[in-house]
Amino acid sequence: MKRFPIALICILPILSLLAGCGGFNNVPPGDVSPQAQGAVRAAYSQMGKPYRIGGASPRQGFDCSGLIYWAYGKNGVKVPRITKDQLRAGHGVSKDAPLPGDIVVFRIGRRTLHTGLYAGGNAFIHAPRKGSKVRMESLSSPYWSDKLISIRRISG
Repeated sequence: MKRFPIALICILPILSLLAGCGGFNNVPPGDVSPQAQGAVRAAYSQMGKPYRIGGASPRQGFDCSGLIYWAYGKNGVKVPRITKDQLRAGHGVSKDAPLPGDIVVFRIGRRTLHTGLYAGGNAFIHAPRKGSKVRMESLSSPYWSDKLISIRRISG
């Protein structure tokens, strides 16, 4: 019985250090514009909303580009509404250095593009497809990492 409190005392400091390593946004806030931070928060607030082709509002639901359009719009930044134009928005950044608020662009098949909003911690928020809901996924998953073609940074 006496071993439990001693073990707990030894483990708690380690757990508290590790807790700071997780989270979906482990980038110092000073490196990310307030508009990009706000766009991530806005997109995050819509998790669980239904996918709807052509959707760009919480009431309608969202398609992939509509979620980004809405999230940035809520923060006073105009971004293109459709995916192919989001591919050219802002400026390109290295795939090794995304920041929260960056638009991640994927090529699904020969002609189809898909976009999401990088949230930090190697995760992105997106509206995947018909029958699904807005959700967060890992950029490290083989499915998504193999299809990533561009990361776009939007200036506020």
